[in-house]
Amino acid sequence: MAISPSISGSSEAGNEHTQEYLYKTWHVHAVNGMTHKRILFLHCKSADDDLGIRNLTVGGEFSWKFKPRVFGKTLFWCYMAADKLGHATFDVYWIDDNFFYMCNWKHCIWTAKDDGIYLKNVPENRDELRHKWEPGRLLDANFTM
Repeated sequence: MAISPSISGSSEAGNEHTQEYLYKTWHVHAVNGMTHKRILFLHCKSADDDLGIRNLTVGGEFSWKFKPRVFGKTLFWCYMAADKLGHATFDVYWIDDNFFYMCNWKHCIWTAKDDGIYLKNVPENRDELRHKWEPGRLLDANFTM
């Protein structure tokens, strides 16, 4: 699913390196890397765009792309849940040099695994645990942050 370039962006970044990458097309990926045929329930959105609810089978992926606008803030977040493992709600894209580095300034890859949610450190080719599963599951899939 492609997102229109009208998503709000940020000019707050004081770093010249960051500002350069705000003009690029960004790709965010959510991957089901769990075992035992677990289904990943996924709902991602921004302040302007609700990307819908997805159920990903093991190995399945949902991705979208967008270009941040120069003014304002761009923020995407997701709710993920897996039976018997729990749930997690977290930001999947925000303006930050360290985050941009991990995404290699264009590809943010989030993978749900049995022990939690990982962000791929693309330059170093390794997954880093960012969020552990929280017990239970939210009842309202139309969460807000």
